[in-house]
Amino acid sequence: MTREDTVDDPVATLETQNVVASSGIGQEIDLESVAMDLTGADFDPGQFPGLIYRPDDAKATCLIFRSGAITCTGAQSIEEVQETVHTAVGALVELGIDVEAPDVTVQNIVSGADLGETLNLNAIAIGLGLESVEYEPEQFPGLVYRLDDPDVVALLFGSGKMVITGAKIHDEAEAALEEIIRRLNDLGLVG
Repeated sequence: MTREDTVDDPVATLETQNVVASSGIGQEIDLESVAMDLTGADFDPGQFPGLIYRPDDAKATCLIFRSGAITCTGAQSIEEVQETVHTAVGALVELGIDVEAPDVTVQNIVSGADLGETLNLNAIAIGLGLESVEYEPEQFPGLVYRLDDPDVVALLFGSGKMVITGAKIHDEAEAALEEIIRRLNDLGLVG
């Protein structure tokens, strides 16, 4: 897709970049023992308190903690999170740890989009209202815009690129993008 194609429909450029989810097996785990027997596991408690496990053929990674809590990150879809967590739990079962399939809760979806045109972040900061915007270009090149509905945070960059974080489902990221486009159009700052 060329940049010119995105001007007509920025929503079509919205892509999930990362899904972070939490889960757990409800019991403590001996991470040292698991690390020795689990292929694809990395455990260095001096560097990080959890066991890092990336199943074969998975793009996502599970962080498994002594408490039995599991965080999955790096997935590009909710389905990929589910598959990765269930693969990790299956690997624990194969090691003789008696656990049931855990619930998986999405904590954060990070998405990216392209508005297809350069943005005047100074004008946007003033137009959107300083109560919901943080813009300090000396410290960070993007404008941070906190939406209430949906409850997400958008990072807007002068290039027209945008990152939306805090969504729990893809539809929230899409609704946020549509709301931002509407607000910027109303202000005459895009289009």
